[in-house]
Amino acid sequence: MKLSINKSRSLWWIISATIIIIGIISMVISWQQIGAPLRPSLDFVGGTRLQFERDCTKPGNCDQPIDINVVREAAKAQGLGDSSIQVITDKQSGKENGVLIRTKNLDAQQRTRLQDAISEKIGAFDPQKNQIDTVGPTVGRELFQSGLTSLIVSFIGIIVYMSFRFQLDYAVFAIIALFHDVLITVGTFSILGLLFGTEVDSLFIVALLTITGFSVNDTVVIYDRIRETVNSNAERSFNDIVDDAVNQTLTRSLNTTLTVLLTLLAIFLFGGETLRNFSLALIIGFTMGAYSSIFIASTLLSWWRTRSGKQVHRGVNTEEAKQ
Repeated sequence: MKLSINKSRSLWWIISATIIIIGIISMVISWQQIGAPLRPSLDFVGGTRLQFERDCTKPGNCDQPIDINVVREAAKAQGLGDSSIQVITDKQSGKENGVLIRTKNLDAQQRTRLQDAISEKIGAFDPQKNQIDTVGPTVGRELFQSGLTSLIVSFIGIIVYMSFRFQLDYAVFAIIALFHDVLITVGTFSILGLLFGTEVDSLFIVALLTITGFSVNDTVVIYDRIRETVNSNAERSFNDIVDDAVNQTLTRSLNTTLTVLLTLLAIFLFGGETLRNFSLALIIGFTMGAYSSIFIASTLLSWWRTRSGKQVHRGVNTEEAKQ
């Protein structure tokens, strides 16, 4: 079955615009509530991260599941009611026997008091498994600035490369497709931050950079096929050429995306807390990357070339190409 993407391109654009607008609204709400479009982790705002796991070698210490509300009450009693608290799974037993707490900067005495208060409520902790990290706000700002700079540099590099390999309009629509993928990924995490308290860390910036590379690769494959067909069949309509190019590369694009998504799904399910949000960002971004390459970058290029009357490459007009 042949896919005619240009016949329904308004539908694809409306779907993307709707998702992006919902994400932007979420970012505005998040900014009003916490002063940032996304819920930042310890990496960006600075503070103390404490991870405690119960000692299950002691009889009866791990019989009862951890009640996160009890942990919140214990933290609140220490003046830390605004802390981010999660119940985590013990890698050895596979049971939820630990807690992860992200809070403001604490000195040694405050950390000890908090640990003792929580231990009294849910059981004794294993000192060998306790983890305490402190990040200063200066480091957080540097991480954010370096990540944002890397993202901007990657976009500029892609524009230069696409303009040299194809033409400027190809590069512009490829970048629009990349913005589409990044905005949807960021918007989704903003929504997750509002609903479930999901935080973004330095790995989220790495995920965005990876998404741009994956997405532009799919777009280049389709653009290459469009360029080849245009140069050899200049008399055909550009809409038909784009539809054919998408259909010829569709199986490859879907197979590549699905195999990568299976790997990412395994990391999401079994990779642990540290990699969960990273893999989730890649799953969202790679899915949107495949979608935007087929339904956004290609249809926008087709719309522009048809509207402007440009058909072939490097300044050759249609009449010359026919001769």
